[in-house]
Amino acid sequence: MAWLVWSPLVANLVLGLLGPWITRTLPPGMAVRLVPIAMVAMAMGTGTVLTTLGFLSFAQVPEVARLGSWSASRLGAHQPWPVAAEATAGICAALLLAAGLHTTARVVRELVRVAGTARRLVPGPDGVVIVPGAVPDAYTLPALPGTPARVVVTTAMLSALDGEESRVLFAHEAAHASGRHHLYIQVAHLASATNPLLRATARTVRFAVERAADEAAARRLGDRRLVARALARAALAKAAALRADDLGQGSTGTSSVSLSATGGQVAQRAAALLAPAPRPRRAIAAGLLALTTITLLGSSVAVDQLDDRLDQAELPAPVLSSSPYGSSQTILSGLSKIPPQSGRRQRTPAE
Repeated sequence: MAWLVWSPLVANLVLGLLGPWITRTLPPGMAVRLVPIAMVAMAMGTGTVLTTLGFLSFAQVPEVARLGSWSASRLGAHQPWPVAAEATAGICAALLLAAGLHTTARVVRELVRVAGTARRLVPGPDGVVIVPGAVPDAYTLPALPGTPARVVVTTAMLSALDGEESRVLFAHEAAHASGRHHLYIQVAHLASATNPLLRATARTVRFAVERAADEAAARRLGDRRLVARALARAALAKAAALRADDLGQGSTGTSSVSLSATGGQVAQRAAALLAPAPRPRRAIAAGLLALTTITLLGSSVAVDQLDDRLDQAELPAPVLSSSPYGSSQTILSGLSKIPPQSGRRQRTPAE
């Protein structure tokens, strides 16, 4: 079972190489749910292995060993890796953790800002917020505690589409809101921040989220060609307006945590909608779950092995008594064998 210690690193490499293909091959709804969970498991597993290796080198510092009551020499007696390699692993773990915390703080700030914007928006009777704007756009602001999700559409977008195509747009954005797709995107983004090998997979998760909303709209309206046409027309209208007015992406009011129907490889999404609906890929899903399970087991084994090595290197407890007559337990045992004296004092012959 010792090989399981390295399984998180191997699984991380496998997902880093095959993650984009897995995400695009799985049905979009399944990919959105499974791939971010696997990414978190890989990031945690890799971080655990690197941390345990780094702690083994850190624990051999004499001052640290005294604090932990273990022998530094005994801990390094059966060293499978050079101390320098273990120290490098610990430094990598610290840097990746710092990157993850920095990304988390930035995402939280953006979510708080978006929540403030969403609270100020008043939706119409159909739950859609229509705002004036010269750029055709539609996007979903994520739901947060105390703040419902908001589907925002500009007046220019409504002018660019007919009634049926507008229904496609509303269904697409409503799928983002009901599926809490922003949560999966941010989870994948945070996992890739702590594990750079997963960045390409995180980008394909955003694509899968848009594909999942496309498929939800197609199921709701029952016309895949209509959805493909509406997405293509919306994307072309937005691109033409941005070129004509020389506007940047930020002028539409979107943010890094919002989801837009016109964002993310619209041509490929339209081509997928013109093809038959995606079929289940149970073998790929089972392989991804197996990879995740092995990673979690490997993380557990790495922690157990670290605990075992620290136990083996633990110093014996100090002797409480240094009496020349023996230990306190021996003295008490000897005293217990002395027969008790009677209550009356014995007279001596002189008396």
